[in-house]
Amino acid sequence: MYIMWLRELKRFVRSRSRIIGSLGQPLLFLLALGYGLGSVFQAAGQGSYIQFLAPGVICMTLIFSAIFGGIQVIWDRQFGFLKETLVAPVSRFAIMIGRTLGGATVATVQGSIVLFITFFIGFHPFSWLLIVPAILVMLLIATLFASLGMMIGSILKDMQGFQLIMNFLVMPLFFLSGALFPLSGLPTAMVYITRIDPLSYGVDALRSLLINASAYPLALDIGVLFLITAALLGLGSYFFSRIEV
Repeated sequence: MYIMWLRELKRFVRSRSRIIGSLGQPLLFLLALGYGLGSVFQAAGQGSYIQFLAPGVICMTLIFSAIFGGIQVIWDRQFGFLKETLVAPVSRFAIMIGRTLGGATVATVQGSIVLFITFFIGFHPFSWLLIVPAILVMLLIATLFASLGMMIGSILKDMQGFQLIMNFLVMPLFFLSGALFPLSGLPTAMVYITRIDPLSYGVDALRSLLINASAYPLALDIGVLFLITAALLGLGSYFFSRIEV
């Protein structure tokens, strides 16, 4: 498990383009939306949009990086690397957990970099002491979506299918999570949709810690994230154990 975790970190460190590329979309959202819609958000009496948007953009970084880590399973299967891994004298469960935690750690590092960058464009946390708990919540969110990516990557066998599911899964999860808009005052249908979106609880937990504003109690956010993460880890390990190479 430790070896697989370390392998994912080495992949990330060696890939400078991946590090730089992971910052492009978050910076675009922060600058274009944060400043472009800032006056509208403030005119509506909601305060600084940069303050509101930053936790959502951090979660966007986490979900995109973590869930797309699952594509490595398909890639390794196609090029034969997965077969070499599976014949090792290690249980498939340990391999799956190691890869998941490796992908989650990479996503958390990327999210932490984005958090650091937000300090230079006007974001100010509610309390500097809560930065460490916020990073731990980021790791929990990343583990949840890394598990989901591993599960999907274990089921699918081609890159095209993975991309199709990601487009119909990742983007709705992000846009319906409240990352870009408040969860209060929504139409009834949207309220129910946001409540079944696991990313909603991640965004809300980060907002609670970073800007002291949330729609749900922090304990509820953390509890839901833990339950869904445990369920996806179980499902991910089950489907990974049934991979045929």
